Amino acid sequence: MTTIRTLDPAEVETAVDWAAREGWNPGLADASAFLAQDKNAFRGLFRDGAMAAVISATAYAGGFTFVGFYICRPDLRGQGLGFALWQDTFAGLTPSQAPRGLVPTSDEASPLPVGITGTVGLDGVLAQQENYARSGFVLAHRNIRYGGMAPAGAPDPRVVDLAPAHLDGVTVLDAACFGFARPDFLKVWLAPPFGRACAFVADGAVKGYGVIRRCREGHKIGPLFADDAEAAAALFGTLVATAQGGPVFLDVPEPHAAARALAEGAGLAPVFETARMYRGPAPDLPLARIFGITSFELG
Repeated sequence: MTTIRTLDPAEVETAVDWAAREGWNPGLADASAFLAQDKNAFRGLFRDGAMAAVISATAYAGGFTFVGFYICRPDLRGQGLGFALWQDTFAGLTPSQAPRGLVPTSDEASPLPVGITGTVGLDGVLAQQENYARSGFVLAHRNIRYGGMAPAGAPDPRVVDLAPAHLDGVTVLDAACFGFARPDFLKVWLAPPFGRACAFVADGAVKGYGVIRRCREGHKIGPLFADDAEAAAALFGTLVATAQGGPVFLDVPEPHAAARALAEGAGLAPVFETARMYRGPAPDLPLARIFGITSFELG
């Protein structure tokens, strides 16, 4: 018997474990931030009561959804279970809105479809890019994960631990760089239990901010949003110190040459790539201010 439903918090942690097994290196506290944004984001397909496939479809105000954590259990691959979950997640679409090649279903085991109707984004592994294209997704750009050991930068008085006084400036900058407001997510993400959040403040205004968090391996910096390369470099150097000499990872939009230069100049090297793709109108993101995206699972 096959059923599809929203995951409970314990099952979400299992989904994060699956992502770690795939080599995606999630953060130790990522799940709580994801659920703060959308408590119904994670869905699973169960066979005979056991989770067989998972997906997340995180909704934001403004009609945007970001898809991630699309994983089928290795021993059950090749049986169409992941695709069935994918279809069900899009089941609320009208035929004209549905991704090409997908037929909305009314699986009686799935009474609560998500019904994604606006723009949908994802960061897909390059090997799956053609499959996503057949579902109506269009490539926007590549993202490159840089990783390695990076030296901490010299202290910069303009880089400070994020405080309530900075929240308005950070929220405005984040909405500009992400494309949509996400205050519920930020409340959790900006207070990482195994990391640090910093702002770059000049002339009394927030000109950049970044977060570093502990992951299954090393630390990831994300997001790293800044008005210019100087602010980004100052934030990066301060955040790296939190890793205490361990490996650091930064996910960079490939078209942003200054972001690639920052990572490479710090001694990091490419270790992984994704394809940022959208179905529906792509948000007009200011890539020149995006030195590090938040995560491949959330955008």
